[in-house]
Amino acid sequence: MIRTLPPIRLTVLLAAIANTAPLSQAAEEPPVQLTTEGNIFRPAVLEPTEKRIEGLKVPEGFKVTVFAKDLEAPRMMAVDAKGNVYVTRRDPQSDVLLLRNHDGVAEKPVTVAKIPHVHGIAMRDGKLYLAAVRELYTAEIREDGTLDEPKKIVSDLPDAGQHANRTLRFSPDGQLFLSVGSTCNAAPEANPENATMLVVAKDGSARHTFASGLRNTIGFDWDPQTKELWGMDHGIDWLGDEIQQEELNHLKDGKKYGWPYVYEKGQPYLQQDPKKPTGMDWKQYAATCEDMVLGYPAHSAPMALSFYHGSSFPEEYRKDAFVTFHGSWNRKEPKGYKVCRLKFENGKPQGFEDFLTGFSVLDDQGQFGRPCGLAETPDGSLLVSDDSGGMIYKISASNH
Repeated sequence: MIRTLPPIRLTVLLAAIANTAPLSQAAEEPPVQLTTEGNIFRPAVLEPTEKRIEGLKVPEGFKVTVFAKDLEAPRMMAVDAKGNVYVTRRDPQSDVLLLRNHDGVAEKPVTVAKIPHVHGIAMRDGKLYLAAVRELYTAEIREDGTLDEPKKIVSDLPDAGQHANRTLRFSPDGQLFLSVGSTCNAAPEANPENATMLVVAKDGSARHTFASGLRNTIGFDWDPQTKELWGMDHGIDWLGDEIQQEELNHLKDGKKYGWPYVYEKGQPYLQQDPKKPTGMDWKQYAATCEDMVLGYPAHSAPMALSFYHGSSFPEEYRKDAFVTFHGSWNRKEPKGYKVCRLKFENGKPQGFEDFLTGFSVLDDQGQFGRPCGLAETPDGSLLVSDDSGGMIYKISASNH
């Protein structure tokens, strides 16, 4: 028997949010108090049985197989030219696993590093770069795929708070980008490096803020055609089931993206007054921030974002990106628990469509997987980690 708890409904008093008045009007009138309902519902956690896995759905022309299982909580991944997969696991494991690829299936995992709270991972010039909460490490990759002892190169990243999961990625020109989430749901930060995207020197000797006002942009990547940077930011909680949407942002050097004062397309978050720290009213502050480009249903929890670089997928997928959605908790009807294709045309995002689904079962009252990390293998297949079921799935073209 599967036991589930009914949604918990919390009624909270909020200042008026953007949908109640145009931004120009909101800047001139005092906030109107309103009541909104916030829900907590977590689907029952189920085992990823063979029968359930057989029910996973991908578009025609693709197949999904199990690359690795029984990994407990695999998060972010990096893949080398040989097909070796490195995957991080946070507490309590706090380690990095090496999964050697044998004919499309992982061999027995080998623990190659132990680092408290490790999460972000990136690969460059024969090294792994690994991010914990406040630390950044590098480790030389040996010929057999194992690692030298990790060397700490940064030890003073911001404290964690609500969003502790740092992520790493190298830009096309070789710069190391590091995402640092906010410490809270929606309030000004004492440390200006929280809620930002940082650029860090590869030896850790210097860093600067690339973009700010990003609540928690775990997934980001560069369009291989235009070299432009895109990221998925987590929306604010407790604004109701449908607000705030998850944001697809076009990330640019020196730009602000609104959090915690405005969201989506210049909508004011009236629980926070920008006038105190910035000296500007709502309309003035919103004019200094970049609007989101696309939205996705609130509380879906976007994790990895990765453009496709391979050639084995059908032609129409080769300029697109993929996004994992970990799944909601702050809404009545669950959303997420899937991987979506993010379609691009002439360098412009067009919309999201389902790509890997079926983890949410029993009329959305249960789930057997929460997609998390993404990585591409040398043969052009896509790996998806699931930190709830302890799995890594492989999506490949049916004829490949």
